[in-house]
Amino acid sequence: MCFHGSKSVTKYISQQFSTPVAGALPLMQNPSRNGSVLTKPAIVVFDLGKVLLDFDYAIAGRRIAAQANLPAAEVQKFLNQSPLLHRYETGPMTRQEFFEEVRQFTGFRGSLAEFSGFFADIFSEMPPMIALHAALRRQGIPTYIFSNTNDLAMEHIRRNFPFFAKFDGYILSYEVRSMKPDARIYEALEAMTGKRGAEILYLDDRPENVEAGAARGWQVILQTDPAKSRAAIAQLGLLAPA
Repeated sequence: MCFHGSKSVTKYISQQFSTPVAGALPLMQNPSRNGSVLTKPAIVVFDLGKVLLDFDYAIAGRRIAAQANLPAAEVQKFLNQSPLLHRYETGPMTRQEFFEEVRQFTGFRGSLAEFSGFFADIFSEMPPMIALHAALRRQGIPTYIFSNTNDLAMEHIRRNFPFFAKFDGYILSYEVRSMKPDARIYEALEAMTGKRGAEILYLDDRPENVEAGAARGWQVILQTDPAKSRAAIAQLGLLAPA
């Protein structure tokens, strides 16, 4: 799951809120804004890693290194920072091909099944954000997952995190063969949902990803803190203030 600050983040906040909500990024020059009234979004779109689930590639690095020829830090860097993961998460590379390249680089001596468990079991729930999603569902608001990810991670998440089944749809980079912030994956989300512009509220922890959404007219929240995200959502009229 490929995962920097941005001066434009603060700029968006200050221009769009008379009383700023930290972390909220409604679009600059948003045509849906009339005076102090913001358009209520029709759907809410969630990134997955660092928004609903925390993750740590150091866990995978340690487990793989225990059966490999490289130290854990080098394994972790290879998994998370080399072009290999990008190729895997944008679709051209199969699970088996990904495993073979990792094995060749690290000297990993285990099976594909062992590697799959080590690589994918790096996630933990972020309870306040899971609760936020549940609150939106109770209000009848459609929700979607919008994630740079891979089939090994998805297999593990679907098996171990029941909340993940409670979305209306899923746009996953390896399935649409495009990774945020590339425009094609945003187009895929719009095509799936039938929504455009300010009808969409999007939460992500990466400034470059929320800025790509804002450029399409989406209302966006840079995820930094669950309480701030909930406050921003409440200001948009989707939930009662906490």
